[in-house]
Amino acid sequence: MNSHKKILLIDDEYRIREVTKMILELMGGWTVLTASSGYEGIAVAQSEHPDAILLDMMMPDFDGTQTLAKLQADITTKSIPILLLTAKALPIEVNQLSNGVKGMIEKPFEPLQLANLIARSLGW
Repeated sequence: MNSHKKILLIDDEYRIREVTKMILELMGGWTVLTASSGYEGIAVAQSEHPDAILLDMMMPDFDGTQTLAKLQADITTKSIPILLLTAKALPIEVNQLSNGVKGMIEKPFEPLQLANLIARSLGW
């Protein structure tokens, strides 16, 4: 796996952020940035320019759909590939999927398979 990749994980659940960060750094060798809300995630994406974003769809206040729309509308973040983390298969608009979204990962995911799943989805 390419160890010079930087991934941003946007998820409101602390435990999921910590476990996922640990797994991806260990298994993928990637640098993992985390954000606990959509607003924070957008700010981190704009300042850090990660190679990919893992975006939780179910978050309070500013949810994944709103965060996705904002990331795709911003010139500094719209080219960053996004993988959606979802607790259930959400009816995602087809145009959203073609618009920078590279796939969906259903929660709960198999931790040891996550890095491979991400790498495959992004063609790394």
